[in-house]
Amino acid sequence: MTSITLSGVNKSFGANFPVIRDVDLEIADGEFCVFLGPSGCGKSTLLRMVAGLEMAYSGQIRIGDRVVDKVEPADRQVAMVFQNYALYPHMSVYENMAFGLRQAKTPKDEIDRRVKEAARILQIEPLLDRMPKALSGGQRQRVAIGRAIVRQPKVFLFDEPLSNLDAALRVHMRSEIATLHRNFPAASMIYVTHDQTEAMALADKIVLLHAGKDMLKHGSIAQVGKPLDLYHRPRNLFVAGFLGSPTMNFIAATFIGQETAGAHVALKGGEELLVPVDGSKLAAGAPVTLGVRPEHLAPVPGPAGQTLTRKVSAVEHFGEYSFVYLDGGTPAPLIAKVPGDGGVKAGDTASYQAPADCCHLFDADGIALTQI
Repeated sequence: MTSITLSGVNKSFGANFPVIRDVDLEIADGEFCVFLGPSGCGKSTLLRMVAGLEMAYSGQIRIGDRVVDKVEPADRQVAMVFQNYALYPHMSVYENMAFGLRQAKTPKDEIDRRVKEAARILQIEPLLDRMPKALSGGQRQRVAIGRAIVRQPKVFLFDEPLSNLDAALRVHMRSEIATLHRNFPAASMIYVTHDQTEAMALADKIVLLHAGKDMLKHGSIAQVGKPLDLYHRPRNLFVAGFLGSPTMNFIAATFIGQETAGAHVALKGGEELLVPVDGSKLAAGAPVTLGVRPEHLAPVPGPAGQTLTRKVSAVEHFGEYSFVYLDGGTPAPLIAKVPGDGGVKAGDTASYQAPADCCHLFDADGIALTQI
């Protein structure tokens, strides 16, 4: 079994500097789990605790059926791929990949078999005699991954492995890591990133982490779930605002009353919308926040039900789509992500439909109201 269980895990650097708080998490056999969150939220620290490179202040970590809190990193059957590759500059690619096996006194023919098989999987067979300085960034990352593969671990740990690569190479290597997961379905994988695109593309499960005051108040974990669950059903304003690019639009509103089809709200801006959520526990006049993603705002000919009408402050063109910035009703402009050139220019007044089933409503504490 390669499941990973964290129970009541806390970590502090000194008495007044907590970085991980109240983490309870189950990662299933063979699951690809991504730790996602802003800088300083403790993603890498949590990963290093699984690896045994950091010790938890309290709580328990299990890999399979074994409690590993006091187990040395080398004995946890995990392999870690670092952000900076961590290759030995004086060793060839072959020697870098074989080093850990030689330290473990693995038979020479078995080392040779594993190294060549990993090189075949990663398509770096022609590079085995080269030194790291002769490799590109992508090639070095493949070698670092190959060094992990040859150990045949139960768990692969990736600490922001693509952050040093350029944009095009990141996309390519992301695809290779996804292929690696398919080639080793029995191994669990934990991947740390601050890039939500990587998280959405790779993860079976995302663990989104709080930072700062939110972590101290609510604990480290903001929400755990499948990527599309977090995207479509965010638990609170933080989750809703973190996932998505551009970020979700938030509009201050007032709760008018609960109807059969949902909560009737009046927006700061004048419009009234019906959101299919359960607002029955709210009092009339209670402050709420409406959330709608830029890609869900669709151009319409004119004002109608579920429609926002605003003056256009700016338009950014990207070819296949445009960002239309809309003034009015909020401290920050609203953004509509629309196909093509958007058909509008700065100074126009434009209307965009906010489909009811794409709207979210959050109470005064920022908690999402249950959808109906």
